[in-house]
Amino acid sequence: MTELAMDRTEPSVEAILRDELARGNRALGGVAPVISHMLESSGHALVSDAIVARLRGMLIDLARQLLNAGLPPSRRDMMEDRVADKVADGLAADSTVLNHLYAVAMEGHLTERLEQRSSVDPVLSPLLQELIASDQAAIAELAMTSLAAQSRFTQSQRRMELPLGELPAELFLRVLKRFKKMAHPGDTGVDQETVAQTIAALKSNYDEGAGRLGLLTRLVSSMRGGAVAALELDHAGLALFTTGIAVLTRQPRNLAIMACHERQAARLALSLRAGGLNAEAIERQFLLIEPSEMLPDGIAAMTPERARELLGAEQLSGGHTADGRSFGPGGV
Repeated sequence: MTELAMDRTEPSVEAILRDELARGNRALGGVAPVISHMLESSGHALVSDAIVARLRGMLIDLARQLLNAGLPPSRRDMMEDRVADKVADGLAADSTVLNHLYAVAMEGHLTERLEQRSSVDPVLSPLLQELIASDQAAIAELAMTSLAAQSRFTQSQRRMELPLGELPAELFLRVLKRFKKMAHPGDTGVDQETVAQTIAALKSNYDEGAGRLGLLTRLVSSMRGGAVAALELDHAGLALFTTGIAVLTRQPRNLAIMACHERQAARLALSLRAGGLNAEAIERQFLLIEPSEMLPDGIAAMTPERARELLGAEQLSGGHTADGRSFGPGGV
């Protein structure tokens, strides 16, 4: 192909990818209202019942943790379900909280699906084993701690739970603020003084860096130039794979998770190209994640730098905040 022909075809390829990203944005932007509706009613084709069940379970679990933290042990088993339901409903009304829980639920769902369909280990991947065996003590220790955190995550997801300490700092504080507004003796049986003491205690025990997301980010970052190994899904496992995408492309991790959804092929392809994979390696990831999806045309000829530029422009203008706090117009 002549240089002139290449110049003529490249803009059309980018236009197609931009259009696919825009469609992906619109799909993600519709997630919040669909979930809000489903939490109150029966199923909807756009979001599976399994995801909604995980979401509802995590909301109830967070509510119970908030309420139990302010009660003596002797009273914790006496808390009425309606009280936890009321607090859970209040948390679900926050689109930013719902956005994050949706991504967590999606990760849990994809983790189980990849294990069943492609034998991708949900906890101890080959890459994590290699890092545990590292001759650098700090990396080996960090990998072991990450292994324990990932094991807890898979167990929690099976129980449809989410520890408060696993929330990112901004969301942790947001949940506490909303709980403070919701807590009234008539509704929750917890007075404002107890709530204030509970919140203070929860804050003092919170350590974002000790959470799974913080550990995974530090572990991938410690790999430096070798972090590209995290982009081989069957070798890295989903947790390190999505963290690797986030670190290498400077995208929010929630967006990296959503890139693995069946309607986000353009985002996934651009993310993997931006991370340094060639077309053959990208196709292998597609076959593992969603075999029915086709690799977008033109991705092989695109440079990693250009892929990063397209992703960056999409985050700033396509309905996403730069830090990924919303998936679409109005937030999720």
